[in-house]
Amino acid sequence: MSVVTAFVALGSNLDDPSAHIRRAFEALAGLPTTRLVRRSSLYRNPPSGYRDQPDFVNAVAQIETRLGPRELLDQVLAIEQVHGRVRHAPNGPRTLDLDILLYGDRTVHEPGLTIPHPRMLERAFVLVPLAEIAPDAMLPGSGRAADLARTANAAGMIKLPEA
Repeated sequence: MSVVTAFVALGSNLDDPSAHIRRAFEALAGLPTTRLVRRSSLYRNPPSGYRDQPDFVNAVAQIETRLGPRELLDQVLAIEQVHGRVRHAPNGPRTLDLDILLYGDRTVHEPGLTIPHPRMLERAFVLVPLAEIAPDAMLPGSGRAADLARTANAAGMIKLPEA
C-alpha cells in the first residue's frame, strides 16, 4: 500500500488529560509503517452533549501511514485501550478518544468506520486544531479546514500553553 496522509483527532477529560494526549501522540508516532508529521497545540474546551463532566483537552495529529483505514482504526482503538478507555455512554467522560478524521481523499463507510468523520464539521474542537496544522486540508463537500474553523463556534475553547 502507498503512503497516505491521515488526520486523527485526540480527546481526553479524565486522569490528567494533557498527559494522555501527549502519550497518544507518541503512540501514533510508534505505529507500524506510520510517521507523525505534525501535531496541533492542545485545546481545553467545555464538553458538548453530556455536560456534567470535566472539560476536555483536544488536539489533532497528521500522520503518514501505509496502514489501511481498518488497520489504522484497529491500531487507534488499541491505543485507547492502553490508556484505559471504557465506553460507558456516548459523549461521556473518557481517558482517551481517538477518531480518524480524514484518510487521504478516501470515503469509507463500513460497520464501525466512517471517513470522513461524520461529525467533525459540528466540532470546533476538531476544526480549530486541524486548521492549525493543515489549513489547506480539504473536507470533502465542505471546503478548506481554515475556512471552516473560522466559522466554527469555538466559544469556551482555550489554547493551552506548551508544556
